[in-house]
Amino acid sequence: MTLTKTLLGGAAAIALSAGMATADPALIFDLGGKFDKSFNEAAFNGAQRWADETGNSFREIELQSEAQREQALRRFAEAGSNPIVMAGFAFGDALGQVAADYPDTSFVIIDMVVDQPNVRSVVFNEHEGSYLVGMMAAEASGSGTVGFIGGMDIPLIRKFACGYAQGVMAANPDATVIANMTGTTPAAWNDPVKGSELTKAQISQGADVVYAAAGGTGVGVLQTAADEGILSIGVDSNQNHLHPGKVLTSMMKRVDNAVYNAFTDGPGLSTGFEVMGLANGGVGYALDDNNAPLVSADMKAMVDDASVKIASGELAVHDYMSDNSCPVMSF
Repeated sequence: MTLTKTLLGGAAAIALSAGMATADPALIFDLGGKFDKSFNEAAFNGAQRWADETGNSFREIELQSEAQREQALRRFAEAGSNPIVMAGFAFGDALGQVAADYPDTSFVIIDMVVDQPNVRSVVFNEHEGSYLVGMMAAEASGSGTVGFIGGMDIPLIRKFACGYAQGVMAANPDATVIANMTGTTPAAWNDPVKGSELTKAQISQGADVVYAAAGGTGVGVLQTAADEGILSIGVDSNQNHLHPGKVLTSMMKRVDNAVYNAFTDGPGLSTGFEVMGLANGGVGYALDDNNAPLVSADMKAMVDDASVKIASGELAVHDYMSDNSCPVMSF
């Protein structure tokens, strides 16, 4: 059961229904919207899974502007929501201002580290999952040129791109990787028209597989790839079903598990730094009826072998965030 909060005018007041249990957890979506078919929707799916299994309720809100981040956090905390989960790195500054004022409230932030005693910071090894889908892109490409389209140009998205390029080059050292970012502001997460334009531009340069790590913008990438007769790769959520037979795979970033775990742990959850990668099911690639005909047995064996080696530490994928560099491509 979802108890949705509404934003009222410029003050962005959250209307809280009377009589709610004081410990209802809350989920705050990032800009781009709850049903972006990607990052935010994965977060919602985790919360909804918890609600379906437990019969309990959670509170939620979709932000309309950057200015609402801190206000939403304070309103939920004052209303007794616990824990409060934020989907996205952009909540870092607001949470840093708020967490100390509510020491009895547990906060969970995804994709950012906030060093407070009542905060769980969840980050992902996106470069590991991106490496796997990069290998698949190289194997599926007939032209030897593949593309990457990111959302907002930030180190986190370059981390996706760098992992992807490493996987491409591991499978085909002679391949070419074209990379574009959609923009430099949060609007880059929800611009499917720009995503479509970038896809067409990469196709004109020979790309026949394009990986989108761009939130709602990726919907335009996947649609245009399908329309133009090339393959795409989805991100965060399993997007294979959006264009069956046209989406090679999706890089699964299990934001749903991060939210589900936080709600399950409840008030007083363990805090600190948590990393979700291949070794603990935090990332991976999607294989289902929608893309099975596109994934050969050899391709699957190759990426599964790489997955095992990455998880065990035998194979190291360079993390762009470690030194803001990528050994196989420049930005």
